[in-house]
Amino acid sequence: MARRTAFVCSPRYRDHVTGPGHPEQASRLDAIEKHLAQTDLAGLLLPVEPTPAPLEWVTRIHSPDYVARARRLCAEGTAFIDTTDVPVTPASYETALLAAGGVLAAVDAVADGRARNAFCAVRPPGHHALRERAMGFCLFNNVAIAARYAQDKRGFAKILIVDWDVHHGNGTQAAFYDDPSVFYFSVHQDPFYPGTGHRNERGTGKGWSFTCNVPLPAGSDDATYAKALAEELVPAAEDFAPDFVFVSAGFDAHRDDPLGGMRLTPEGYAAMTRTVKQIAARCCGGRIVSVLEGGYDLDGLAASVEAHLRALLEP
Repeated sequence: MARRTAFVCSPRYRDHVTGPGHPEQASRLDAIEKHLAQTDLAGLLLPVEPTPAPLEWVTRIHSPDYVARARRLCAEGTAFIDTTDVPVTPASYETALLAAGGVLAAVDAVADGRARNAFCAVRPPGHHALRERAMGFCLFNNVAIAARYAQDKRGFAKILIVDWDVHHGNGTQAAFYDDPSVFYFSVHQDPFYPGTGHRNERGTGKGWSFTCNVPLPAGSDDATYAKALAEELVPAAEDFAPDFVFVSAGFDAHRDDPLGGMRLTPEGYAAMTRTVKQIAARCCGGRIVSVLEGGYDLDGLAASVEAHLRALLEP
């Protein structure tokens, strides 16, 4: 069995330019890669080169009209799509396809046995993107697209998505709200943007009980997050018994993050990673693909990604 952790990144992810003062900057990836280069991790990771996601997979989650509109607006040089917090340039559409495609490449690396698990340092992020619109810095929902790819292309029937970004992943939840084949778990700050992710949001129709939200108050720390995962994620996930696990790995619950109000440390992220790894080990041969979402304090982001990767690399 593959023992390495795959690492997906690309210089082309810097081509999505958000402008001065925007929190979601290319410098986030610079900070991660510079920090990792100063550690022993670079030689331990399996580099995976991304290619753009084919539209047939993007349109499993987003409407063809929205995808065409995003392409057109970027090409025309519009300033933003749908909301001012999603600024775009002519390169943003292709960069967003490459971000989604990077996660598909990670799925392939894990499914083919070239890596045991993977982390995707991609941008723009994805978990707020809805079927018909961009929002919250996100153009295309990278994890949701990859979840459908893992099911329909790679044959993994049941998908677990663990979202620990400080913000609730409303786009991912909406994509699978009536779908019993995808279990969506989110632990997030509440009350907070985008105003979704309440306890009573549990799915609809056949998807009832396959969404689990754990809203936490501002100031929650490592121990609070660990308790939430141990008491709510672990039993639900093991009962669901996924065939593949995704993590929407936002690092904006870090104690120094300028957008969040939580108190997580890198050690807290490592502990959550180990919990998810234990679920994957028991249920699906350890198959995990983790995908960067938020995280806006550059030092905190870099240190948290290092802790996350070290935990993914542990036996």
